[in-house]
Formats: sequence, structure tokens, C-alpha cells
Amino acid sequence: MDQKKLQLYIHIPFCVKKCGYCDFLSFPADENTRNAYVDALLAEIAYYGPKCSAYTVPTVYIGGGTPSWLREDAIASVMHAVRDSFRVEKDAEVSIECNPGTVTDHKFAVYKSCGINRISIGLQSTNDADLKRLGRIHTYEQFLKTYDLARRNGFDNINVDLMNSLPHQTVHSFSGTLQKVLRLKPEHISAYSLIIEKGTPFYDLYKFDAVKQQAGIRTSVLPSEDEVYRMTKLTEQTLTEAGYRHYEVSNFAKPGYECRHNIGYWERVNYLGLGLGASSLMENIRYTNTSELYVYLEGTKTLRAGIWQNDIVDENGTVTGIEELPATNLHASAEQISRKGQMEEFMFLGLRMIDGVSRERFEQTFGLSIEGVYQIELNELMEEGLLQKRAGRVFLTERGQEVSNYALAKFLL
Repeated sequence: MDQKKLQLYIHIPFCVKKCGYCDFLSFPADENTRNAYVDALLAEIAYYGPKCSAYTVPTVYIGGGTPSWLREDAIASVMHAVRDSFRVEKDAEVSIECNPGTVTDHKFAVYKSCGINRISIGLQSTNDADLKRLGRIHTYEQFLKTYDLARRNGFDNINVDLMNSLPHQTVHSFSGTLQKVLRLKPEHISAYSLIIEKGTPFYDLYKFDAVKQQAGIRTSVLPSEDEVYRMTKLTEQTLTEAGYRHYEVSNFAKPGYECRHNIGYWERVNYLGLGLGASSLMENIRYTNTSELYVYLEGTKTLRAGIWQNDIVDENGTVTGIEELPATNLHASAEQISRKGQMEEFMFLGLRMIDGVSRERFEQTFGLSIEGVYQIELNELMEEGLLQKRAGRVFLTERGQEVSNYALAKFLL
């Protein structure tokens, strides 16, 4: 019998300064708050370790925020606690997100010594004017120094984050960013399009332009819909020609360097989220930790098991009973994912990957063929040229990837 797997995600919510486009749970904090948070995180790790002894841990991902803003001894103490509390696999992929301007040679040396083996650097653009507009705290030159320090400390698995569709960005200027990054030969590149999210300073600045962009109307500051499309296609073409495998909608890797942690999310592997606002998927129950810092800090002092109650509601909106789920005093929500919900997630998460989903795995998981559940949807998408079946897999075509939101929505039963 296969050993059960549990991925770990550890959230560090602190940033030197919040970027104008960011809607993640992150904020500046003083050193005392950061130290108190690490203590709380250590308590949460120690609490869950014994309860998860049936699992081995294939990946650990320290994200944020800006984890590299913490002192190196804080990150080391978190990693030691993880290894003491959980059964971390020998060849586990252990990633940390870093921002230029927050990392030193000594920090990288400590990361290496405590078992971190994958670095993800947030660059976004090689153009300093773009970086300034985004509210980034670093320059391209600082990124180059950070990248060089990581290499000198022996890191041979580095991801670089890029963004396109930025204010005032052109296809030509974005092409320059791609070419400069390719010269560095990182093992992995994540390339995302800027999305103007509600509740961010960028929403106040660019919400009308974003509506125009989506409607295909001429924009003032943001690239047009056509330019966004050309940037996306340019990314795929340029990185593929440079030997990167396009393995997920926004992710490219040299063969063998695909991010195992992210693939786990798309394949619905169990994962435990530790830290403020972190989400978990544990045996088809989805949990979310509290997003209130004070509640989290206090809650970890008396961390205890409890019961989460949800109303069971029928199709007519009538409450027919109460669902009780195991939870803790840190949880802000807990939800049992129905069999129907599991099938939906299997499809719309799995189809984010270029190789799509395995028909055999669907049948093993649910005891039904994909066609038995989704025959009409599969036929419609295949007729529209958005989906293909081949070699036991179902996957989006190139055209399907371009309209993936439309295609994936078809699998919501």
C-alpha cells in the first residue's frame, strides 16, 4: 500500500512594504510581532506533528508575504521544528520565497544548511520603471545580486517570478524581460498576467482600464486585450524554444524541475497549511486558519481540538441537519467537500496542467469513468476544439488553454 502523503505550506505574512497589486494576506510588522509570530508557528507545528504521523511529507513550501524578511535563525528554527515533528522524506522538495533586497549571503548559507533546496525569487520585471510602479522594494540590479548569491551558495533549483500586462508595459519591453531572465538559465519560471484585484491600490487606479481591457476596448494605461494575448503567446514560444517545458498554465520548467509542491495542489494531494490564514485540504475537508493576527497569536498558546459545525442545506435552501467536523480553535472555516465537489476539483484543477488528467486515476478515485460523469461536457468541448483525449489522458488543447476559464467552468456539475 502506498504511503499517505502530506504537503506542508507555511505562511509568513510579513512584508517590508505591501505592493500596489497584491491581495495576499501580507503586511508590515515590527520585530517583536515577527518574533511572536514565529513562536506561534512553532507551537502550531509541534501540535500537528504527532497527529500527522501516518503521513510522509514530500514537499514543504514557505511562502508569504516575504519569508526572507525574517531573520535567518527564525527560518532555521521553523525548519528544525518541521523535521522534528513530521516525517519529511529524504528527497523532499523544500522551497522558500525570497525578495531581492531582503537576502544576504549568510541567509542563503543558513537556508542551505537547514535543508531548503529550492529558491523562488520574486522579480516580476527587469525594467526598473515597472518595478517602481508595482511598488517593489528592489531594482533589477539587486535581483541580479540576489540570484548570484543563491547560485554561489549552491542552489541549483531556482524559480523566477515574472508578471506581464503591467501598466505602460509593451510587448517589446516584456520581450526584453524574458530575454534577460533566460540568460541567467533559472530552472523554473512562473509567468503570470497582472490581475487587478478588488481591495488593492491598483484597483482604485486601474479598475476602469481593466474593464476596458476585458471588453476589448482601447485602454489608457494597461496593455490592450490583444497585447495581453501576444505577451502570453510570446512567453510560451520564447520559453519553449529555450528548452523549458510548459507544464501548467503559468509555469515553465527545465525537464525534471517542475514544482512538485504546486503539482500536488493540482492533483489534490493532502496538504496542511500552517500560519495565519493558511488553507489545508485534509482527507477532503478544507480548512482555513484565522486571518486575525491577534486571534492566531493567542490561539496557539492554548491550541486545542474542537468541533466545527455547518448547517446541512438541501436544494430548496432548507436546513436539514448539522454537519460536525474535527477542527481546532485556530480555524475560521471547515468544509466537507462532497463527492460531486471532489470530482469538480479533480477536473478543473487537474486540467490546469498541460498534460491534463488521468482517466485511470479518475476511475480509481471515484469508481466511475470520466465519461460516466462528464460525457456531455467532454463532447461539447471536443466539438469546440478545446479538449482532446489521448494516451489515457484528457487535456485542454492550445485553444482550450487560451479560454481556460470558460472550458474549466464546464466541469462544475
